[in-house]
Amino acid sequence: MSSPLPDAAASAPEFPPTLREVMLRGRWIGMLLLCLVVAGVFAWLGQWQLGRAIDTSPPAPGATEKVLPIDQVVKPGAYLDAPLVGQRAETSGSWVPGDFLVVSSRFNDGVEGYWVTGQLRIAGTAKPTSLAVAIGWTADEEKAKAAAQRLEETADGSVVTVSGRLISDEGPVAPPQDQPTRMDRMSPAALLGFWHDTAELNVYRPFLTSTAPLGGLEAISSPAPEEHSSINWLNIFYAVEWAIFAGFAFYLWYRLAKDAWERELEEFEEHRTAAS
Repeated sequence: MSSPLPDAAASAPEFPPTLREVMLRGRWIGMLLLCLVVAGVFAWLGQWQLGRAIDTSPPAPGATEKVLPIDQVVKPGAYLDAPLVGQRAETSGSWVPGDFLVVSSRFNDGVEGYWVTGQLRIAGTAKPTSLAVAIGWTADEEKAKAAAQRLEETADGSVVTVSGRLISDEGPVAPPQDQPTRMDRMSPAALLGFWHDTAELNVYRPFLTSTAPLGGLEAISSPAPEEHSSINWLNIFYAVEWAIFAGFAFYLWYRLAKDAWERELEEFEEHRTAAS
């Protein structure tokens, strides 16, 4: 009587799964689809940042040096767009008596001094509208106060034309307790608190540094702004970051799948060692 043949299935050698086989399992296919969604979001964010990084219509070189009517540059109450900071502009109006004020900590070519400022009531507007104007500079505080007094004496309501550069509000700061009227920042918002006749008044947010000084003051040093590149490198850096994040999503999926495969290899080896 012959002995029974060995079971072919029982004697067949066992092999551990390959990395490809593990990656093709449903769990890891689902994880891959999730990573695709995440990477797609990161790629969209990178494209959005890249679109903001390149100015397709930058201002022409020297555009800020063309003198424009102020209402073509900015409207009352509106913020001054970054490309227009330093734009030369002009307007006409009359000085408001009692509102020639001194602003400290003003530098002219590296020399610290004072500005004398005034409230210019714009002519020909439907509603009362005012613009803060830096009229001139001096290194001496007493000279600044004397110039402000001379300007008060000549403020007769006549219409004058003023031209200069438009500069963004520097933002108000709290004055020292012992000098409540002191101003160290050029801020129309702060000046408004000292101006007269401000009921229902429209005010320009930027201020204007006058080209021609008055009252015996010196001209304010206000050079042309630097020409800016049409490429924003910070936005490009952010776009590259999002691309790296998108690539990391796929790497994370690969790393997790490989870790699972390596654990199965260890378990397979432990099981085969125990069975031998």
